[in-house]
Amino acid sequence: MRILLAAALLLTSAPVLAQQSPAKTMTASQDAFLRDYAETRRFMSGRPVNPRITPDEKTVLFLRGQPRAPIQTLFAFDVATGEAKEVLTPEAILKGSEETLTSEEKARRERMRVSARGFTSYQLSEDGERILVPLSGKLYLVERVSGKSTELKTGPGVIDPRFSADGQQVAYVRDNDVFRLEVASNKEHRVTTGGTPAKTHGLAEFVAQEEMSRFSGWWWSPDAKFIAYTESDTGQVEKLSIIDVMHPEKGAEDYSYPRPGKNNAKVRLGITPVTGGKTVWVQWDAEKYPYLATVMWPKKGPLTVLVQNRTQTEEKLLAVDTASGKTKELLTEKDDAWLELEQTFPVWLEDGSGFLWYTERNGGPEVELRNADGSLARSLVKPEAGFRNLARYIEKDRTLYFVGGPNPTESYLWRVKDGGAPEQVRPGTTGEAVEGGSVARSGNLAVISHSSPTSMPRTYVVRGDGSRVGELPSVAVEPGFVPVVEYREVGPLKFHSSLVRPRNAKPGQKLPTIVEVYAGPTVTVVHKSMAAHLLSQWMADQGFLIARFDGRGTPMRGAKWQRAVHLDFSGVTLEDQAAAVQALAAVVPEVDLQRVGIEGWSFGGYMGALAALKRPDVFKAAVAGAPVVDWLDYDTHYTERYLGLPQQHPEAYEKSSLLTYARDTSKPISPLLLIHGTADDNVYFFHTLKLSDALFRAGKYHELLPLSGLTHMVPDPLVTQRQHEWVMNHFKRHLAK
Repeated sequence: MRILLAAALLLTSAPVLAQQSPAKTMTASQDAFLRDYAETRRFMSGRPVNPRITPDEKTVLFLRGQPRAPIQTLFAFDVATGEAKEVLTPEAILKGSEETLTSEEKARRERMRVSARGFTSYQLSEDGERILVPLSGKLYLVERVSGKSTELKTGPGVIDPRFSADGQQVAYVRDNDVFRLEVASNKEHRVTTGGTPAKTHGLAEFVAQEEMSRFSGWWWSPDAKFIAYTESDTGQVEKLSIIDVMHPEKGAEDYSYPRPGKNNAKVRLGITPVTGGKTVWVQWDAEKYPYLATVMWPKKGPLTVLVQNRTQTEEKLLAVDTASGKTKELLTEKDDAWLELEQTFPVWLEDGSGFLWYTERNGGPEVELRNADGSLARSLVKPEAGFRNLARYIEKDRTLYFVGGPNPTESYLWRVKDGGAPEQVRPGTTGEAVEGGSVARSGNLAVISHSSPTSMPRTYVVRGDGSRVGELPSVAVEPGFVPVVEYREVGPLKFHSSLVRPRNAKPGQKLPTIVEVYAGPTVTVVHKSMAAHLLSQWMADQGFLIARFDGRGTPMRGAKWQRAVHLDFSGVTLEDQAAAVQALAAVVPEVDLQRVGIEGWSFGGYMGALAALKRPDVFKAAVAGAPVVDWLDYDTHYTERYLGLPQQHPEAYEKSSLLTYARDTSKPISPLLLIHGTADDNVYFFHTLKLSDALFRAGKYHELLPLSGLTHMVPDPLVTQRQHEWVMNHFKRHLAK
């Protein structure tokens, strides 16, 4: 797909105005920073990603690109020597050929927000002896000891490849069916038959990938004799079309996209012998629980599925009898608003005697130990601990490792022994870092990513006691400055906030303020991280204060706080941003309340447009990137979770729609710039076109910048650079005196 920037800004409902060149409003150093920021992908290219500890705990594998090229290669870090070496490169495999991807793989990477090239993933056999690397629709097997790589003789267009538990087979999806390959003979065998683009076998449907974080549609049995797979029938799902507007002669591509209140894909789970034979279909009440959210097939314990009702207010965890397909209920979770889905759970214990379970039943994220029959054994991580994700559970000493913490602006790697008080794996960094981590099976080795307000992300290998073994090497370009960020809680509700000033700011000098917003469920924007505020500092240095606020509806401040947006996206989300600006001005006199702007992308784009339409008294200029305009046009699993079914709650959709406010001719609008990729298959481009049309008909001036050929991600460096130039030029024209 071609990635081009629209040549001109389209102005509607007003005469064309002379525009100042964005580049000329910046200094040479600001221009150079933005170019570096775009070309290095926010200074993240060249940093280690996807680290994995080998079973013998002697090596840490990882991927790494070049400083200005996101073509990733495979590396190995030696724990004993602290040295890293390159193991395999895409060039060595392709030998000059160009990397190609199927449309299915492109869509899957879009759902996973993967924009890198080369090696984007790899699989390690359970014994750690072999590495499976997909590249350009093909599979390659790497022997770790010898370094020898072998192309596996699969058909083209391989998706989602994985080893069997014994490492003797590899299974994957191609041509809408599941296949397997015997490693010893390098021979491929078909596992399922009859898959079509409208009725796929082994592929996760759109909402599973986009909203459930379930990216797979097939699973090995522990003994490698069976495969469980989804059949996803999209025959009754509405089709939406995307056309390359720069090349209409190529025609349109159709996508199955379920909008609220309309048909979802019909998904069922089958179990089939890997050698072929009759499929046993898993039985549950699919009318009441249509969503197959999670599938786990542990070494010990039953094949386990989690199914949800349409509005996600009730879910059941079921154990499957693989011979008959019949299911037995292990537990049921209910919530009056919605249930949060954590794809990692359940985690079965190695002996099958029980499993770990995630719940918010007691007001916050909690991890429980459940017996094999689903009954509660005890709580392991309490709601006040701030659990975010699981790193490892070590059964022998009943120790659970997790990433999180009670302060949403920070995160660390913690250990909890037998449900006791959490303790940091690396003590002494509380209040100054954002960390993530993974832990080896023994608990004696861990990999921790670390960033702080004054340091870019670095990845350390540490012992179980937190002592450092070494660092996975980076070749990334380092930024030329450290952002100066102020963190505080503001207002009666103690909204977490960050503020970045110009580095040459004069005390007491009033400045326009730009609010960088998301404000939607699942995401916070106030992080104690240098990387998170680099662009903020670049914006600030052009004469602005840059602020961020996490209001109600955002996660990690308890279930009640997050569920404040139930049945209304346009209420507390926006009012909290407006109240936070006022509260910030009360303690930061440099905030000029007469010159406040707001900008965001996706849900943040929705918030930017909502602010321009609903609160122009507070927000005097706005930029809305890829906004959801009418929630009736977004997908089912996300939207219905928060707003319910449109047939049952039409008022929730009416008051949450931007069109409701755009069509009101009695209300003014702040200067609004709309930006949207024309090939977006998540928030379709027609969202912005609908808003533009409604504003035009209501006589409300606005500006529209289409990004030709771009999806919901904007990976092209030139587009990234120009986009941010246009955003800042918009605010300079409307907020600067």
